[in-house]
Amino acid sequence: MLRIEGLVKRYKTGDMALKGVDLVVPAGQVIGLIGPSGAGKSTLIRCINRLVEPTAGRIFLGERQITGLGRAELRRMRRRMGMIFQEFALVERLTVMENVLSGRLGYVPFWRSFLRRYPPQDVRNAFATLDRVGLLDHVDKRADALSGGQRQRVGIARALQQEPELLLIDEPTASLDPKTSRQIMRLIGEICAERNLAAVVNIHDVALAQMFLPRIVGLRAGSIVYDGPADGLTPEVLTTIYGEEDWTAAAAQDDEDAADATIVKLPVAV
Repeated sequence: MLRIEGLVKRYKTGDMALKGVDLVVPAGQVIGLIGPSGAGKSTLIRCINRLVEPTAGRIFLGERQITGLGRAELRRMRRRMGMIFQEFALVERLTVMENVLSGRLGYVPFWRSFLRRYPPQDVRNAFATLDRVGLLDHVDKRADALSGGQRQRVGIARALQQEPELLLIDEPTASLDPKTSRQIMRLIGEICAERNLAAVVNIHDVALAQMFLPRIVGLRAGSIVYDGPADGLTPEVLTTIYGEEDWTAAAAQDDEDAADATIVKLPVAV
């Protein structure tokens, strides 16, 4: 379980990115973070694993407090938190298998990773994970030969190699087309259910969040202004999160886009 208490982040410029955020995410639950640009979504995710240092507040994973850990303890704690990035963060010249095995870097001695001599069990687990994400036929391909959706699947597999308790997912579909976006979101939900993983997903697409994330947390100006079920995102709530907009028209456009994404174009008979 992830527990956040009174989380504050003030940057050196004086800007307040987070203003006393309280949040609990039980094991097995996947939540979506939504909100306008600058609301604090990415900052919140990066404070959890301390890629960004919080100014105040406490963060717990299970019974262990993340805030306040020294460098060595933090490195061990990060093993328990898998990170999935918007831009995939793969090593382009390495193969799919090598990128996935890099998820074990926190567990193996440096010489093993340098020589790419991972323990046999790690390799077996990597094959099983690649099979689960649908990339077993691509293990020897270089990362730069993959499509965007395939790259994101490699990123998911790499995070799973850490055997995490928590996934931190930063805009996983921002670079993907609508159909692939739905496939990736569906895969994330299925894997978290299978492994009883908690996950925090920073996502800019409200319609996609409503489709795949049962619990939504809305941020505005560094504060939580909504925390509830996806079907509770009424036009009034969305206005509270994002400001004035014709949300009825926006929803109709989202429905039209979703329908377009499912159309199969058949060849014309000649």
